[in-house]
Amino acid sequence: MITFSLFIPVSANAQFSNEDIQRATLPLPEELRADATVFFYDESGERVVLRTGTNHVECQPKHVDGYTRCSSTSSSERTDFTARMTAQGMSGEELQAALDEAEMNGLLPPQEIGSIRYYRYEENDRINLLWVVALPYALSEDIGMPTASQRENAIAGIGLPWMMLEGTSDAHLMIPINATEFSNPISH
Repeated sequence: MITFSLFIPVSANAQFSNEDIQRATLPLPEELRADATVFFYDESGERVVLRTGTNHVECQPKHVDGYTRCSSTSSSERTDFTARMTAQGMSGEELQAALDEAEMNGLLPPQEIGSIRYYRYEENDRINLLWVVALPYALSEDIGMPTASQRENAIAGIGLPWMMLEGTSDAHLMIPINATEFSNPISH
């Protein structure tokens, strides 16, 4: 199973150049990049805005895990909550349980069905360009998606979409994006 740590705190003293801010938007389709908000989370899980955008997406510069991330602003409340819980030491199942509980108690809105998270990674040992579509509580049989991982095929530049975590609040489609300048090169 592929999992993504969404929140790795960055030192509040971290320096980001204009180039870093521009690079943070590269996972997005080109028409969304110029107007995206760019931010990071400090050690306490608090959001620090580097550039205020005017559209519906926001991005985080490359983390120490190598990923650059973008998502819809509709998920920012959930993203911020997750960052704060991660800063307090939560991860994995404990973090997922906290998210589910906060959602059940009305403290967090549920994930928007169909909202997209965009990921970019620059080494060829992982999927380089990946879009993840949220489908909370969906089942593979209901939407006609396979659940067998396409990770290795995606790393080889020929991956197809697949579903992960079906039936859970974090059910989602993994969609590797092939044949772009940021995609994994095709290897046979």
